[in-house]
Amino acid sequence: MRLKTFLLAFFSTSGLFAQSYEPMLDQINEWQFTTCNFGCITDIYFTDGDTLLNNKTYKILDGYHFINRNLLLRENINEKKVYITILEPQFAEDLLLYDFSLEVGDSIEMLNPITPFPTNGGYFLLDSIQLIPLANGNPYRHFYFSPTPSNTISSQNAIWVEGVGSLSIINAPGGYPDINAVGHLSCSFKNTELFYSNLDSINACEPAILGLSDMINSLKEVQLISQTERNQFLLTNARNVNQVSIFGLTGKLYKTVLTNNQREVKLDLSDLKPGVFILKLNQQNFKQRTFKVVIK
Repeated sequence: MRLKTFLLAFFSTSGLFAQSYEPMLDQINEWQFTTCNFGCITDIYFTDGDTLLNNKTYKILDGYHFINRNLLLRENINEKKVYITILEPQFAEDLLLYDFSLEVGDSIEMLNPITPFPTNGGYFLLDSIQLIPLANGNPYRHFYFSPTPSNTISSQNAIWVEGVGSLSIINAPGGYPDINAVGHLSCSFKNTELFYSNLDSINACEPAILGLSDMINSLKEVQLISQTERNQFLLTNARNVNQVSIFGLTGKLYKTVLTNNQREVKLDLSDLKPGVFILKLNQQNFKQRTFKVVIK
């Protein structure tokens, strides 16, 4: 009787770990990402349509600081792997972002392209896999990684969630989710249905994807004008803007300007080093617009 009970328990537990793989990419995907460096700000990134490249179908990653739409995501469901391709400044082959077929004790080289984290984060060890229920009440695998002893690049751990991706930035599998640093994932939606939520820093998860078509139109009258003074700019018709964030091309936040919905906003960017920067105009309800500026 004890042997029979043990076998039943064993196969029941084994069945949990043998559950069907939950793909990370659905038809429509949305991730809401919260950072509390200058007060808490929630940004979104999302997949916006499909594209065909070298006879492979990719999702176009958009939102947040991916304004060039030059990041493409592709998932091989059979292999349980997710790849990223960068189209600019030059085409690159698929880079492996996630491998959800890993088992405890396996290692993987973490790549974090176009993020504040090291592009090549070195090797990480998969320390454990835990089944934890998500928004729909079903348990999904959570992958817990730590840098290998030989990793001299990264010093913090990483967490993946099956069906979601990293709990840091979506293209930073080796990123540590820290609300007071780069930030962490708050909400994840598939086809506008809530899949993952972390309400530590926000009150509720609501999909913004339904209003994405209004993002540019709601701020279409805003203009960015370069002034005669070096690296000075003026935003006009900015009454619907409540904040301007200045990012580098890697996604690093350099400064935030609260505009208080003024009609005209003067931007002094002379304290930035020469280079290309992204100005992101924020409005409530996640509406946003971006401008690219060159600092000389």
